[in-house]
Amino acid sequence: MSYDLIVIGSGPGGYVCAIRAAQLGLKVAVVEKRKTFGGTCLNIGCIPSKALLYASEMFEEAGHGMAALGIKLPAPELDMPAMMKHKQDTVDANVNGVAFLLKKHKVETFTGHGSIGGAGVVNVTAQDGTVTALETKNIVIATGSDVAKLRNSKGETITIDETTIVSSTGALTLQKVPGHLVVVGAGVIGLELGSVWLRLGAKVTVVEYLDRILPGMDGEVAKTFQRLLEKQGFSFKLAAKVTDVNPSESGGASVSFEPVAGGASQSLGADIVLIATGRVPFTEGLGLETAGVALERGRVVIDGHFATNVAGIYAIGDVVRGPMLAHKAEDEGVALAEIIAGQHGHVNYDAIPGVVYTQPEVASVGKTEEELKSAGIAYKVGKFNFTANGRARAMRHTDGFVKILADATTDRVLGAHIIGFGAGDMIHEIVVLMEFGGSSEDLARTCHAHPTLSEAVKEAAMAVEKRQIHA
Repeated sequence: MSYDLIVIGSGPGGYVCAIRAAQLGLKVAVVEKRKTFGGTCLNIGCIPSKALLYASEMFEEAGHGMAALGIKLPAPELDMPAMMKHKQDTVDANVNGVAFLLKKHKVETFTGHGSIGGAGVVNVTAQDGTVTALETKNIVIATGSDVAKLRNSKGETITIDETTIVSSTGALTLQKVPGHLVVVGAGVIGLELGSVWLRLGAKVTVVEYLDRILPGMDGEVAKTFQRLLEKQGFSFKLAAKVTDVNPSESGGASVSFEPVAGGASQSLGADIVLIATGRVPFTEGLGLETAGVALERGRVVIDGHFATNVAGIYAIGDVVRGPMLAHKAEDEGVALAEIIAGQHGHVNYDAIPGVVYTQPEVASVGKTEEELKSAGIAYKVGKFNFTANGRARAMRHTDGFVKILADATTDRVLGAHIIGFGAGDMIHEIVVLMEFGGSSEDLARTCHAHPTLSEAVKEAAMAVEKRQIHA
């Protein structure tokens, strides 16, 4: 049987690409190695982590946040099996939903390891070893990413057993709260999962190679966020290079590290060690080398229309350039499907938001101050603190601020950064503004309902021209 398009991988980029292509009248198939659809995001990433983040937030609120509101409650008791069931129920609902959508749009699905067998051929290797060859006009590589390996001082890969030394996958399935969780890496994954177990009762220490947390985020936001996390109970060892992680005979593990600038080695004992040093493109066993598909630093090389150097083979999502974000992959999937169908799909990479789903949340879009300074672009800053927002006071969520960066000459908004309760939702009005090339004045003159947290966004836009009212 022949197809117009076969997508290898059913994560957010893959399944969205397949559905959009089917909507446009193409005959489409998806190949997925897991038994369930949705890729890393839905099965062992974004969705289960958000389920545990929310559950742990409610546990923390019940234990420490109600009394000030005049609500007296007994100390909450953690029911770990029930919390993990909530996580799994959430995952099941989402992956089953994707299966339904694929079926609804008549996308054919194949379970097994997909690989490129030559021009217009995708081989599907089932669990029992049998191989099915599928013919297609176009192939999309949407295989996502995998956990980045951490090496010790001898260059040996540190073994992740998902029991004591865990990746994000193991950190989502712990059976009890660790006494001490050591997180290697102060990026989004490490801080999110660290906050889950901190709220449930663990001591959390984060060891980071750089001298700051959240690499790539706005510097002022990162510094403020670190102070807030330390206030919650996080401990940070920055500018520290992990040299080894060794399981202990008595249980747990020992993490050895030394200052990046040089100095004496130190060690930390931990019940659980979470390796959260990032992710790398997953291209293993896809037959890319045999097919002649060009790679650069592990990523599939594509042009401005997601095409590789081999005709008829495309790639999207975590395996190509750009941030490893599910929604970025989704937009690429839609754009590529439209291009293959003869339309003009496009992704604006200057308007891709990023969110850290901690409490408070951190959200950003566009350029940081550091990037604008490095590029020599003159800009203005408008900033507004949630301490001056009436709704934030009423909700006892006054931590953080909104910061808007606008071109000094044209007033076009170039970037925005929010740290605060609900930041991940508030950022989107600025994303829309930037998508339409809007100015800070456009946002400042847009009426916002009162009282809302989003008023802080308007006030920050007003502050670009020093005309904010409530500060």
